Amino acid sequence: MSTPASAPALSRRTGRPRTALAAVLVTGALIATACSPDDDGPTLPGAVGHEREVSFHGGGFTVPGTFTAPAHTGDEAVPGVLVISGSGPTDRDGNSQTRPEADTNLNLARVLSGAGAASLRYDKFGSGDPADMDEAELEALEEPVDPSVYDQQMAAAYEELVAQPEVDPERTVILGHSEGALFALRAHEVLDAEPALVLAAPPGTRMLDLIDRQLTEQVRTGEARGAVGTAGAVQMLSDTRAARAAIRGGRELPPGDATGLFSPENEDYLAWIDSFDPVELASELPSRTPVLVLWGEEDAQVNGEEVDRLMTGLSDAERVDLPGVDHVLREYDDSPGAAAPDADRPFSSGVAPAVEEFLDGL
Repeated sequence: MSTPASAPALSRRTGRPRTALAAVLVTGALIATACSPDDDGPTLPGAVGHEREVSFHGGGFTVPGTFTAPAHTGDEAVPGVLVISGSGPTDRDGNSQTRPEADTNLNLARVLSGAGAASLRYDKFGSGDPADMDEAELEALEEPVDPSVYDQQMAAAYEELVAQPEVDPERTVILGHSEGALFALRAHEVLDAEPALVLAAPPGTRMLDLIDRQLTEQVRTGEARGAVGTAGAVQMLSDTRAARAAIRGGRELPPGDATGLFSPENEDYLAWIDSFDPVELASELPSRTPVLVLWGEEDAQVNGEEVDRLMTGLSDAERVDLPGVDHVLREYDDSPGAAAPDADRPFSSGVAPAVEEFLDGL
């Protein structure tokens, strides 16, 4: 999930955090991203593959994306993987304004290419460069978002994936990162298909409960560091719980939210995404759906207890815990002098073998 929480935390009009809270939490959780990466950087995972730009229509808008085929496919069709981004305005590469060098989806595409699979990743609604958006999308960003647009774009992206000549339509996978895992778990309902699933850093509780837990931890950390006063901390946590109760009760949001996370612009989306319990979604998957769960043990956005809860609905899934790995699947070390910016930290070396073994079993 994007820090500070899984709900859209950026103003669609300005692209800036709506309140000082967002700045405080981003500083606390992502302080290192302000540093400059080393000139060389860590070794990139997987293989480059052959990339080409694609575009398609979904949800009433033009959706740009990148299709990546393995470097050596020959004449044989290969598995195709649709990569779904996490929450908020996270683009096709897995980057956002608060974390512009995460490259989660880009690294996953490289891993998939190295494993002999093709992939498609795309700029979901509101996540791309405004300079590249069509007029319809720019105008729509000024209004509350109809959540169904995200389902429609996922369905259109899947059709685009299986239409590529390199892809075997009988061997498809939805790979959802963070909040994207909720879309992956619902793919069989949205698509005319029953793909295999890779759930990377997946939430295990309802979204507003996850936001509450994330926000509580981050506000208390900010309070301990002196970045948030006691009265401010109490107000933000109180506003969070009042907003959760209002959204779930179908009432208007209370005025004066101190967090900046709850607004009329995202209220409908939050109510919609919160209606999905990941465990219930998991238990409703078609029988024999192959599922791989990847979770980094240093993930500050999704904790181990939440993944444990998710696994109660995934009795036949394979779970791979990645030691020393964070939410964007990069190695994490908080010891003094350790590399901290995303661009300076290697992508987890444990992802590739887990993905390769999973794909080999399809």
